[in-house]
Parts: sequence; C-alpha cells; structure tokens
Amino acid sequence: MSIEIHIQNVVKRYDEGKITVIPGLSIDINDGEFFTLLGPSGCGKTTLLRMIAGFNSIEGGEIRFNDRVINEIPTHKRNIGMVFQNYAIFPHLTVRQNVEYGLKFRTMSSAERRKKTDDIMHVVKIAEYQNRLPEKLSGGQQQRVALARAIVIHPSVLLMDEPLSNLDAKLRIDMRSAIRDIQKEVGITTVYVTHDQEEALAISDRIAVMKDGVIQQVGSPREIYSRPANLFVSTFIGHSNLLKGEIRIHGSEKRISTMDGYQIPLTNLVDDVQDGQRVLIAVRPEEFVVADRGLQAEITGSTFLGQYVNYAVRFKDGIAMASELSNEFVQDSGSVQTFYEVKDTLRLDLRADKINVFTEDGERSLIKDVRTYG
Repeated sequence: MSIEIHIQNVVKRYDEGKITVIPGLSIDINDGEFFTLLGPSGCGKTTLLRMIAGFNSIEGGEIRFNDRVINEIPTHKRNIGMVFQNYAIFPHLTVRQNVEYGLKFRTMSSAERRKKTDDIMHVVKIAEYQNRLPEKLSGGQQQRVALARAIVIHPSVLLMDEPLSNLDAKLRIDMRSAIRDIQKEVGITTVYVTHDQEEALAISDRIAVMKDGVIQQVGSPREIYSRPANLFVSTFIGHSNLLKGEIRIHGSEKRISTMDGYQIPLTNLVDDVQDGQRVLIAVRPEEFVVADRGLQAEITGSTFLGQYVNYAVRFKDGIAMASELSNEFVQDSGSVQTFYEVKDTLRLDLRADKINVFTEDGERSLIKDVRTYG
C-alpha cells in the first residue's frame, strides 16, 4: 500500500548548527504520485531525500507518512525502497538472488518468496537474466535489478537518487520510460531526485524546483515549463531568451515594449502592473515566429538536429540581457520552406500567448494565474 508524504517546516543543519542547508521546507506528496525534486548540485534535494529515508537527522519540523510522524523511526522500519545511482547490487549473487534478498528478512514461505520474485522480475523485464551474475549485465539491466529489489518488498515509498546518471544518453532515455511505466504499474508513491531537466519533464507527475534549500515552484511538467514562477525556474528548466522591457498601459490595454520600441499587446498580465514598470521578458526558442514585424536579429550560427534547426541570433545592443551566444530560436525542419545561413537578418515576432514576463529582479511572474510556492 502506497501512502501520502507530508513534509512540514523541516530544517536541516550541519556543522553543529552553523550551516543551514534546508531552512524550513514544506510539501505534500500524493498517494501513488511520481514526484521529482529537481535542482542544481548543492540545492538540498538529496539531503531532503535522505531525511525522508532516515539517513539524515531532522533539526526541525516533521515528516509524516499519512498521519504517522517518522522523524525518530529508524530507516529499516519505515518500509521504504531505495534505488541509488551506483546500483548497489551484490556482485556475488545472481539476478534472482539479488531481487529475492530483501524478502529473506520477511516472514513468508520459500514458495511465496519465489512467486513474489518471479512476479517482479516479470514486471521489470529481467526474468531472462535471472541466473546471471551482475558482471554479465549491461548498466541498464543492472539498474533494473536494483529497481526490482527495491520494490519486491512492496514498500510504502520508493526513493530514487539520480538512478540514471551513470548510464549513457540513449540508455537513460530508455530507462526513464521503463521506470515511469513500472512505477505506474506498481503504484508506489515515488520521490525521485535529479538535476536533469529533460529527465524530470519526461518522467514526473509533479516537479518541485529547488534552489538553496528552498522550493521555488511546484507543478506539473507542463506548468513548470510553460509558466515558470520566477526567472530562476525559467532559465533552469529549458532555455529562455531574456529581453529587457517595460510595461505600457493605454486605457484598458496593456502592452510590453522592448528597448527598441517593439510592442506586444498582452491580455494576461496581472492587475497590479504599472505603466513604465521595467520587466524581463522570457521567450522560449520555439516562441519566436519569423514575420514581417518584430525584433531585428542576425543569424550567428545554426545547428541542424534533424527534427528541428537551432539558430543562434544576435539582437540590437541593449535589447537582450545576455550576449548573442545565449539567444536562440528554433524551426521545425518539417514545416518550413526557408532555412537561414550565418549573417542572414530577419524579424522575429513573439507569441504573445506563450511568453513570460517577470519583475525586473526576476523574483515574480507578472502573468495571471501562475502558481507560486508557499
């Protein structure tokens, strides 16, 4: 049976309380949910996972599995399954013996133990390797063994810490799909840690983006990508071109104006924006449209990636926050007739319904109905 996880005002300190890694974090994780903690190295995501597991102490607040406070419950009594990036399977045991290992400490007959092992090997698709030693398996096969061993005990919670980081790119893509499918079939509440944005978007029901021990935003992959709550989320999840701008209000109409005077009407700005207010405009590469009007841009580089072409562009001085190396737009190579070369110039219009607008300091979205955390 899977459970809900309630994390309330948890605090983690090191060095006799001198260093605070997590200053007071709260989040609720739903029954059966695939919930991902995403953020850069050192943001506290693995620390939080280890607090849920019982490997790290809790200096404040509480963690509950349903209504049961687990702060002082030892790790081996929390009924959790763990999957690590280094697999942590026994090299001297066969696949079957590795998977069956955790069941040996449960009260059940050998026949029941064998059936549970058979069932989970079938789910994880490793039954054909059951008599092999780990050294005879690929990295992806070894990770499947680690996953099977973690869930064969029917844990209440499955915790996964960067489980795919040691695999090559293609295998990571294959395994993330497998993990997602297996988790949904088994139905275990899962907390997954990664720094890989694409992996988080592909695999999660919801994502919590973390920075310096603080959650910046929680939402579905689509919400996080399409409507980031602040500039950090916008630039950490995928790529955003950052343009300088100002709010222009004419009667009931609101516009954003770039620094060269190009204006775009927006109907979804929050009510408290002010005329003349300076803002940052975040535009995903796919949110530019080649048109007769818009921002003048020069192509400085192009990369053909099959399904689409990625162009590096340079805008006029003072328009963009960063250099031309950080500004880009993409074309779907299957739906366009014209491709561009280096030094070509063109006009890029903005998709008003897609772009995001932030306060000048980047701390808050100025788009209506964006979900914020806290």
